[in-house]
Amino acid sequence: MAITYNESTRVFTLQTEHTTYQMKVGRYDILKHLYYGKRVEGSTMDYLLWYPDVGFSGNPYEAETDKCFSLDIQPQEFPSDGVGDYREGCIEVVNPDGSRAADFRYASHSISRGAYQVKGMPAAYDEGSESATLSIFLKDAVTGLELELKYGVFEKEDMITRAAVLYNATAGTVELEKLLSVCLEIPFGQWEAVHFHGRHAMERQMERLPLGHGTFSISSKRGTSSHQHNPSLILCAPETTEDAGECYGMLLVYSGNFTIRAEVDQMGQTRAVMGINPEQFRFRLEAGESFETPQAILGFSAEGFTKLSHRFHRMISRHICRGKYKYARRPILINNWEATYFDFNEDKIMRIANQAAELGIEML
Repeated sequence: MAITYNESTRVFTLQTEHTTYQMKVGRYDILKHLYYGKRVEGSTMDYLLWYPDVGFSGNPYEAETDKCFSLDIQPQEFPSDGVGDYREGCIEVVNPDGSRAADFRYASHSISRGAYQVKGMPAAYDEGSESATLSIFLKDAVTGLELELKYGVFEKEDMITRAAVLYNATAGTVELEKLLSVCLEIPFGQWEAVHFHGRHAMERQMERLPLGHGTFSISSKRGTSSHQHNPSLILCAPETTEDAGECYGMLLVYSGNFTIRAEVDQMGQTRAVMGINPEQFRFRLEAGESFETPQAILGFSAEGFTKLSHRFHRMISRHICRGKYKYARRPILINNWEATYFDFNEDKIMRIANQAAELGIEML
């Protein structure tokens, strides 16, 4: 199975052909991230968690005076606001009573064959039961808010998808001010960020920067993802090249406003989050309503950028693209833009079309 859950250790393991993603329901039912990287067999990676004494960081209520258990340094699957984690979070709400804390703990989960879909938005699909879906349900015991984390595992493509759904199970109105699609924790190592900026007629320019303490951020609030910034990020080791080295890829399957933020915290740990831009965003959820995020696609390569690129290419061509030209040769196209710019009429367009047809061009 691509997805397994160990009842005794409370560990979820997601396996693709070459990668492993692992998380654990830890103390106080907090869902912790354990590992994402090269495939491992039969190991529980919770030995990677560490509990140093960190002053001034705060503890969950249940931890009482245990200064070595703070959410401010623990790797989590979906960090929330108002519970003692002061790093980049994934969700911010205003509860019916005006409070802003969101304390989500593990409640249950389900595993199924096939790919989950995102209502009203594009998402990776399969044509049979090539993939598997894990849904983890979290709940805030005080407010009653419920959160579903969705994981899609495409084993042959070496890719994992992520999305989230917030359910207002309270009796009042909730103001949702932020709900991102994914959080990726990388507790160890030094990392660099690769992103793709641009402008008109100069799109997709690659830039590679070392991550230092603090937050690196790219975004769009133009109403579109835009050619100023592509909604994707690669985190790579300093020595990574096209053909060697570790790198993580994150891609948002969404064409609207987005934010991507990568933070290096006080302990040198790296956290990257991605989703709808919370700036100028507020969604009112009445009792019984829900909000679903766009999908994010994650990939990992221990063999450099080229391998990571190939995996994303396969994933998108096989599980995002649709229609009769998905695998077929596409029509040869002529575009009248450079020929006419805005100075065109029916006669000009028809002359271009007739001459193009004589040359075997199939589409205008």
